[in-house]
Amino acid sequence: MKLTIILVLIAVALAAAVLTGKRAAELSRVEGDGSQPAAPGPVVPVLVELFTSEGCSSCPPADELLARLEQTQPVDGAEIIALSEHVVYWNRLGWADPYSSAEFSERQNSYARAFDTDDIYTPQMIVDGRVQFVGSNRDRARQAIADASRAAKARVEISLRGATVDSANLAITVSDLQSAWTGDSAEVLLAITESGLHSSVSRGENAGRSLHHTAVVRTLSNLGSIDSQSKSFSAEPVVRIEKKWKPENLKAVVFVQERASRRVLGAAQISIMK
Repeated sequence: MKLTIILVLIAVALAAAVLTGKRAAELSRVEGDGSQPAAPGPVVPVLVELFTSEGCSSCPPADELLARLEQTQPVDGAEIIALSEHVVYWNRLGWADPYSSAEFSERQNSYARAFDTDDIYTPQMIVDGRVQFVGSNRDRARQAIADASRAAKARVEISLRGATVDSANLAITVSDLQSAWTGDSAEVLLAITESGLHSSVSRGENAGRSLHHTAVVRTLSNLGSIDSQSKSFSAEPVVRIEKKWKPENLKAVVFVQERASRRVLGAAQISIMK
């Protein structure tokens, strides 16, 4: 009798252990699912612009955020396409930013007019031409990117027809415009960006600092215009590669942007050297 009781108790204990282990495994799977990336699926390109300067002491954290957004792609459903545009108005304060251009300062001014504000500052991040905020604000950035990824977009495609050390031939098409159109005329823009850039700043607010940059806009050109009657757009531009650029770090970014509202209707990117 005692032996029978002992055997029953052992059986109960083993059953409890099996159930406990099964439950623990189930919980482990549930907890693990919550921390794993989502399964691959369709992604929507979202253009993230950062107006910045090496002369601005508040800008390095924003530069780092832009780099993380591009490299880690943390927003489900979005392909983050980065543009780092260095403005010139900090240059008079001790350090001339080697990547700055008056063209980018004017582009930032055009956003100020579209947003109906006199507030022009760095670092400023603008997502799909629709919303702006301080460029180092990670939470605002991720929310704005998530919101933009849910908007209807035109289809933008880029292919590389051929490339040499000093040029690249691209083929660009834009279609499905009506799905994103709001009635404004638009332009098709081509930006050439370079990552892996570095500066040792010797003067100004960032004196003594080593700064690193990603997706710095080297050139920005207008490929043509489209309007509400346009069903598609195509172009085959030849990109000239400057000797000081590193082709392996270059990307071509094409985007469609409304002239008045500055809303980005669609975008795509491709590496210059595959």
